[in-house]
Amino acid sequence: MGGLTILELVTVISIITILVLLLLPSLGHYVSRAEKFKCTANLRTLYFGANNYAQQNGHWPQIDTSLIVKQAPEFARQWIDALQPSGIDQASWICPTTQKLLGNPDLHNSQNVRLDYIPMPFDSKQFTPYRWSRQPWFIERAAVHGSGNLIIFTDGSISDANDIISKIAH
Repeated sequence: MGGLTILELVTVISIITILVLLLLPSLGHYVSRAEKFKCTANLRTLYFGANNYAQQNGHWPQIDTSLIVKQAPEFARQWIDALQPSGIDQASWICPTTQKLLGNPDLHNSQNVRLDYIPMPFDSKQFTPYRWSRQPWFIERAAVHGSGNLIIFTDGSISDANDIISKIAH
């Protein structure tokens, strides 16, 4: 009726440590995939919100594109406000990978208002955003998922920039 010897205890701890070390790289892979999945879900949410806005108002939101350079937080605020009646909140505009890379800034602080997905500018004609099925509606600001910026198109499909470039090249 003896307990574990120190050698047995060290052996068990060593085996557990090795298993944990072997699993850590794959855990990072799954975290990255989950973040990309959340990014894709955000783009779909923005797609449905913009489509709802365009259907209800007869045109794409008319936000001054010069604000992107001059006053990026104001540009972001106007887009957030435009799609908010469709149930699109500020969190839908934030890529979790970009948020993590920026050190998780507080999104409730008015100085941290931003868009991680850039909306395309369309004129106020009713059918312009729907003219071509492969017309981008929103493009991810940074290529943080390893396969190029994510893009959602008029038809609701999502591709990354590298896939599009490789299709064009072939």
